[in-house]
Amino acid sequence: MKIFVTGASGWIGTAVVPDLINAGHDVVGLARSDDAAAALRVMGAQVVRGSIDDVDVLRAAAAAADGVIHLAFRHDIAFSGGFVEAAQSDRRAIEAFGDALSGSGSPLVIASGVVGLTANTAGAIPTELDGHTVNPNPTPAQAGPEARRANAEFTLSLADRGIRSAVVRLAPTCHGPGDQGFMASIVGIARAAGVSGYLGDGSNRWPATHRLDAAKLFRLALEHAPAGSTLHAVAEEGVRIGDVAAVIARQLDIPLVSVAPDDAGGHFTFLAGLIGLDSPVSSARTRELTGWNPTQPGLLADLESGHYFRG
Repeated sequence: MKIFVTGASGWIGTAVVPDLINAGHDVVGLARSDDAAAALRVMGAQVVRGSIDDVDVLRAAAAAADGVIHLAFRHDIAFSGGFVEAAQSDRRAIEAFGDALSGSGSPLVIASGVVGLTANTAGAIPTELDGHTVNPNPTPAQAGPEARRANAEFTLSLADRGIRSAVVRLAPTCHGPGDQGFMASIVGIARAAGVSGYLGDGSNRWPATHRLDAAKLFRLALEHAPAGSTLHAVAEEGVRIGDVAAVIARQLDIPLVSVAPDDAGGHFTFLAGLIGLDSPVSSARTRELTGWNPTQPGLLADLESGHYFRG
């Protein structure tokens, strides 16, 4: 198939594009810059120049393709106070894809997340069936992650328009060599503070996935997922943050310490609101539905390999 990919030169996209090409697909990637375009060509992809806000470009590229994987999101403004604007930009892009693919039966796969997901049943671990009570057509007052979750629900609703739509919810850490996300930030905080910290007793858990395993799931969703599917790119249901901090302490040869909740802001800075989340998530239904079988190193093994600590 000929697949149009947004966010093709990003952290997940640079794993998705080679995976698609190696599986025999032709890839057309969206590129905002000359550097991004050059990187895509090196990977063997064709290039469409433009940004996520160029809805006419997006619509035309989707119409010329056999399917779309939408990974782009305006993180540059989302994490500097503009999350509503970023979510609105994301919604316009998804609407453009819906217009282009309507009635085609073609796949549309978008990226979302599992952070903040809660189970419908108290005390249960959230599954792919949870988190679908969000209004897919939010009011302007609905801000932040809620608006992005609404975009995912809107994407699923496109199944009613003859589109094989699917949402892949990513773990908060998609780790691997070159990662500049949450794990790299936690390592940087520990290095700067001279201690590796965890909140409370460190028993809270984060789900995790190697980015190469996440890329494989996007391809499987594109190839096989039924219309209206929600999938979890979660290789490890929950990794204890205390265990993460212990590996970091060992690798940096610094003390391992418990940080009191009242001191979280001072130590963990922008991660203070996230570091204490206990958010295990299941991917059992995803594996059964798609045959996804993660094979890359787990988070602790990836940290132990040392690449987060070089340079």
